[in-house]
Amino acid sequence: MATSVFLSPPLPFSSLSKNPFPNSLFLSPHPLHLSTHTRASTRIVAMADDMLGDFGARDPFPAELESGFGEKVLGNFNTEHKILIPNLAALSLAQLDCTSLSPSQPPMSEEQANQLLRKVIGWRLINEDGILKLQCLWKLRDFKCGVELINRIYNVVESEGHFPNLHLEQPNQIRAQLWTASIGGLSMNDFVVAAKIDEIRTSDLVPKKRVWA
Repeated sequence: MATSVFLSPPLPFSSLSKNPFPNSLFLSPHPLHLSTHTRASTRIVAMADDMLGDFGARDPFPAELESGFGEKVLGNFNTEHKILIPNLAALSLAQLDCTSLSPSQPPMSEEQANQLLRKVIGWRLINEDGILKLQCLWKLRDFKCGVELINRIYNVVESEGHFPNLHLEQPNQIRAQLWTASIGGLSMNDFVVAAKIDEIRTSDLVPKKRVWA
């Protein structure tokens, strides 16, 4: 179903009964008189002079300027518009890339880590021998699904050059740990990799939920 659209000068009301385009919709800067019928295609045709200009923004008409309409709406003709580039806090961690670190850089504090922990799913902080790490567990259907998840994680983090420690425990559990060994704790790189791992599809690897009748 579609509607033909015509732009035309104002039409007198009496002429509508003699509309040469009975299956069309006429638009003018004056009150509209509409007649629509279903058609198999859409056409946009400009008839005579285009009084409205292109669809979208336009310059105000002289009468509009005289009316002071800009003082009656939010904003004005000299409103300044700015396009702001999102800062680091506004970006998803998965959109970031790992960066090189200096061995002299101190590890992330526990307070900083807890703030970033809100941006990753399923990960928690652990402390092993005074070293903060990120850890995540997956319960999968079987051993084969565990191997598949390890391969998917490797494919995602390979380009970052920052790899988690992966453990295949029991026949169906994967445990991943992330930390930056060169600085003895957590860095932004660990959270970037964790966020990228979060985006891996695992719905086909986890046990299927039993539905009771």
